[in-house]
Amino acid sequence: MIIIILASLILALATGFKNTEIFLPALLSFLIILTINITTKKAVGYHFETEVKTKFWTFQRFGLRKDMRFEKPIPMAWLPLLIALFSKGFILWLTILEFDIKAKTERVAKRHGLYRFTEVTEWNVAWIATWGLIINLIAAIAAYIAGFELFAKLSIYFLAWSVIPISRFDGAKIFYSSRALWITIFTITTIILGWGLLI
Repeated sequence: MIIIILASLILALATGFKNTEIFLPALLSFLIILTINITTKKAVGYHFETEVKTKFWTFQRFGLRKDMRFEKPIPMAWLPLLIALFSKGFILWLTILEFDIKAKTERVAKRHGLYRFTEVTEWNVAWIATWGLIINLIAAIAAYIAGFELFAKLSIYFLAWSVIPISRFDGAKIFYSSRALWITIFTITTIILGWGLLI
């Protein structure tokens, strides 16, 4: 819950950089957006007998070779604020969280009975990430129908940033597991983003 509150505060500050009046509505919106996203991932992870842990995004690898990496991961929670500052609030970077997955003991006992083959597959990870994005898409559509346009727009922008296949974001987890699934999610997101820019 602390991570959700801190992340929501950072994203709301970045969003409200150009217009301080929307800070509080943006803060409430991000609290809901992140809560439903993370809760859905945990629920889907539970279905796969895994434990989903959310944390702030860190940057470690800076090249294609395995040795091209920093000794310690660099926390990137400050990036939305920096981008908002330099772009004067024109560009919003709305994703700063990533998640790790660990197989539960129940997964070992239920699926195999032996302490081997217990690693979570990339396909499992992709579906956990996908359902997190799907719930934000549903929330955006529901919010727009209900008349909460700011919430709808922030949900769409959050979805658009999350689907980008870089670093350890949801988009990368989907992309490296299934290109077809990623293309489907990306296409839907692009259509919804285009619609979101018009509302």
